[in-house]
Amino acid sequence: MHPFLLIIFDHFVPPFKTICNFRAQLKTMKNLSYLIIFLSTALISFSQELSVEKIWKNYEFYTKGVDGFKSMKDGEYYTKTTEDLSVKKYKINDPKDKGSVLVDGAILNFGGKQLLYDDYEFNSDETKILFICDVQPVYRRSYTAKYFLYDISSNKLSPLDENHEPQTLAEYSPDGRMVSYIHGNDLFIKEVASGKIKKLTQDGKKNKIINGTTDWVYEEEFSVTKAYAWSPDSKTIAFLKFNEKQVKEFNLAYYGSLYPENYKYKYPKAGEANSVVTAHYVNVNSAKITSIDLGEYEYIPRMKWSANENKLILQTLNRHQNLLKYHLLDFAIKRPVSRVFFEEKSDTYVEIDDNLVLLNDGKSLLRTSESSGYNHLYKVGFDGKAQQLTNGNWDVMEFLGFDESSGLVFYSAATNGPLNKIIYKFDMETGKSERLTEETGWSEAAFTSGFNYFVHSYSTANSPTTHVLRNTKGELATELETNRELTEKLNTYTLVPKEFIKINSNGISLNASIMKPINFDPTKKYPVYVTVYGGPGSNEVKNAWDGNDFMYHQLLAQKGYIIFSVDPRGTMYRGAEFKKCTYLQLGKFEIEDVINACNELKKLPYVDPSRFGIMGWSYGGYMASLGITKGADVFKMAIAVAPVTNWRYYDNIYTERFMRTPEENDKGYDLNSPINYVHQLKGKYLLVHGSADDNVHYQNSMEMVNALVKANKQFDMFIYPNRNHGIYGGNTRNHLFQLMFDYILKNL
Repeated sequence: MHPFLLIIFDHFVPPFKTICNFRAQLKTMKNLSYLIIFLSTALISFSQELSVEKIWKNYEFYTKGVDGFKSMKDGEYYTKTTEDLSVKKYKINDPKDKGSVLVDGAILNFGGKQLLYDDYEFNSDETKILFICDVQPVYRRSYTAKYFLYDISSNKLSPLDENHEPQTLAEYSPDGRMVSYIHGNDLFIKEVASGKIKKLTQDGKKNKIINGTTDWVYEEEFSVTKAYAWSPDSKTIAFLKFNEKQVKEFNLAYYGSLYPENYKYKYPKAGEANSVVTAHYVNVNSAKITSIDLGEYEYIPRMKWSANENKLILQTLNRHQNLLKYHLLDFAIKRPVSRVFFEEKSDTYVEIDDNLVLLNDGKSLLRTSESSGYNHLYKVGFDGKAQQLTNGNWDVMEFLGFDESSGLVFYSAATNGPLNKIIYKFDMETGKSERLTEETGWSEAAFTSGFNYFVHSYSTANSPTTHVLRNTKGELATELETNRELTEKLNTYTLVPKEFIKINSNGISLNASIMKPINFDPTKKYPVYVTVYGGPGSNEVKNAWDGNDFMYHQLLAQKGYIIFSVDPRGTMYRGAEFKKCTYLQLGKFEIEDVINACNELKKLPYVDPSRFGIMGWSYGGYMASLGITKGADVFKMAIAVAPVTNWRYYDNIYTERFMRTPEENDKGYDLNSPINYVHQLKGKYLLVHGSADDNVHYQNSMEMVNALVKANKQFDMFIYPNRNHGIYGGNTRNHLFQLMFDYILKNL
């Protein structure tokens, strides 16, 4: 090789030498043209540099999904929206099918303009479509919208209700003759054929009475906004009524006008009064409303009809959330009466989830429970008898569905630990489970109608998500989205792998991940950036693609930082004891585990023990604030974004589930609040919050500021006006991550 080319190779491409002996190979090259091609490719590849702007402004590393994929009733076809807003129908297992037009976007016109819809839903026999337009988010899951009805055979398009806009939660009745929806906290129905509109409830009023949808705290903590449901025969609607009158209001100020706008909404903090929630059903013909007597309870987190029989199941929960009851109403009799047929009690709390399926036999349901010590599948009869279906020292992660025709139950599980998510099927007849996905990593499954196929989305910590279609034997039917373009783009960057390790925290083995700097040299010492969440119900350490956060950590690795994360006690998929040991003392074991894990990490020869920083958002911000105060001797720097600083300021359903009320657990609240440890602060502390955060109120940061000032501690702070808990919109995310990136470079 020409000496000049060897010099170029040595100077510009040193990473190759640590991977394999390319230089030796190049010396054997006889064809100079091959060499020039190789060098030009290498130089282009290694010229790519990451930046906050590429990640958080241009969103260059976003993965594509399969949005708009809707399985049709027969399970053999699906529909998707095209660029011209047509709806096309495709054969599921035929990748060559170019589709047939079901709805021509050109004829979707109203008022002389093409209908610009955000989503659509079919009625039960797929002869009609409900188009959802002008969707406006309210909180995390709630929204308002304008709906249009469309008849496929006649091509007739009409607004749902022009006199009562916007609406939310509209849907066709099971027989397709009516559409139900919520407007102004009241429940309405419209007869499709006649266009006649009927208002079923009359007392809805903002911040006072809600019918058919939920209040803020149910939406946030029970993950539910729809609080009504049609009976299978389309004669009855069951619904919940929320009386918010005794719930105290919280004010958010929105800036931009001469006088800021005040937004008031009901937010029950720990120990404070909840909405009084009652269950009812209404006859859609007569509009007669009947109350359902459920005895003593505090919450009604779930409500569901059987698929074919007019039987209604409601769950109730006490205030401590450690007694869950299942109530049954059989509408086969003239005046159905609620009876409790099953209960689950816990010394701590009972989890509420969507793992509830009523079987067609009209006598039983499927659910999950942690009563054995691990989360498993159970069949529960309406006679109260429960049968455990799956068992082992591992958790069922998600109940994915039940195919009545084959007797197969589909679920995901942490059978080889919480790092990987695996899809299984369980045969009700044989009692055996079979693994459906062989890929190591994180798998999600969405089953088509009829359970003939499922969309399998899988990734690893170091490879973007791939979406394919599989049959229920696990066999590949077709590829849907491989994100090949993103993978090729990532190959033009020098990236470091995320590695998984076990780390000892005072005798407890914890799952952790580590990313080492580019051009890592074990003889050097590196600073450590610790990213943490740590709260119940969420794991950070998992073998799954982490999108923009992964790329942001790659940027830090380029700047010479080790990126470290650990899942402390209280996190998921290691059994109930590991998860629930934090009961009545949120924050105590979690921050102890993070501190102990960092102290173990400091023993490594390539770690600089004097340069540890910690960052977290929401619960992670709470942990970062505890880290820089309780862990003042460990951490040089902390960034807390939207942190809880005292559990007294957070909502009651979440907080009391783990802590009970402040009156019952005064010490538990105080001993683990970073506000009470600000006097220990030594390092640099950046506090970030959105002023319009409806979830973790800006109040948390204000009270932290008061404590810091009183203790005469200096700190840094940045407030994003009118931004909620996600702190996004326009250039906001780019600005936030540039702010944090600069802060890390300066202070760590």
